[in-house]
Amino acid sequence: MEELFTAARAEFRHLEVFYFHNCVYEGVWRDNRRRWDAQTPTWDLIRTYGPDWRLIVVGDAAMSPYEISHPGGANEHWNREPGLTWLTRLRERWPRSVWINPVTERYWDHTASLKIIRDAFGGDMFGLTLQGLGMAMKRLT
Repeated sequence: MEELFTAARAEFRHLEVFYFHNCVYEGVWRDNRRRWDAQTPTWDLIRTYGPDWRLIVVGDAAMSPYEISHPGGANEHWNREPGLTWLTRLRERWPRSVWINPVTERYWDHTASLKIIRDAFGGDMFGLTLQGLGMAMKRLT
């Protein structure tokens, strides 16, 4: 992922990178080593970056469906709101958004959580391949 974002920095005028575990909830972080003591509230991102920004989420989307659909479903902390609520907020703020999935596309139908997230992104999920990245960038423009 570091290589992907290093390459992306050369292509995008402005690029901000944040990490999350499994699903986006109320907090994200810039440095995975400091994920517990240096989180950025997701609301701050929504307020800071205008709707003219693009959102690219990278993840395998493989988790318990409860992590997306239920409060308290996250496996690392108590999430007061379902992950789907946060994904919906992100998509509403940045309609030009895509999910990049490193899992080979032929396996996507084997994971219930992946289907939920792909649906939440309006089908805008692309593989982490040259072709997938090309389609994702076309979708963002």
